[in-house]
Amino acid sequence: MSAPPVPEVRAVVDGEAIRSWLSLFATEVARNRDLLTQLDSAIGDADHGANLDRGTSAAVSAFGTADHSSPGSVLKTMGMTLVGTVGGASGPLYGTLFLRMAGCAGDAERLDAPAFAAALRAGLDGVVARGRAQAGDKTMYDALSPACDALDDALAAGRDIGDALSLATAAADAGRDATIPMLARKGRASYLGERSVGHQDPGATSAALLVAAAAQALSGQVSA
Repeated sequence: MSAPPVPEVRAVVDGEAIRSWLSLFATEVARNRDLLTQLDSAIGDADHGANLDRGTSAAVSAFGTADHSSPGSVLKTMGMTLVGTVGGASGPLYGTLFLRMAGCAGDAERLDAPAFAAALRAGLDGVVARGRAQAGDKTMYDALSPACDALDDALAAGRDIGDALSLATAAADAGRDATIPMLARKGRASYLGERSVGHQDPGATSAALLVAAAAQALSGQVSA
């Protein structure tokens, strides 16, 4: 009996890999659109799912209209499209996330694992600068920040990017779940006061989807 074929492993994350990640994120947003809307209806404007679905779908369409050979170019298209098509808070926040990642990636044709982690950290910093969120505010930060920490720690320990992103996914999921008992201190949810307690944050939920999509799409990548 012949051995199963060994999947191709890239030594670095290139533009194609980033496009696969963001396309998968768009697919997951579409699949979870109703959930995101339901979560947002409890503590927000009930538009997070619809808005993010519209923006990510538009970005995926835009991927095929220009040269997107580098990670930075793909990330820039994603960010610019979200800023231009998504209303509410999610467009500026996610748009800033991807634009800051693009700026960090620069013109490099490929990113090794530490460079990808640095770009994601730059995206998180952009979210902080834009929304002024901190840990415990009941926002996307509560999922994304522990994911970045877990990714950095795993890579520093010598794990490859696939394993490191799996650990980051677990951290993002835990951060998402931790928003349920939190009192919202940012965004529209903060207007509800104590009534925001007991509800999972929609932004943290979509951020966890983003990290999980990265783990799935980049699981064949290893550090250069």
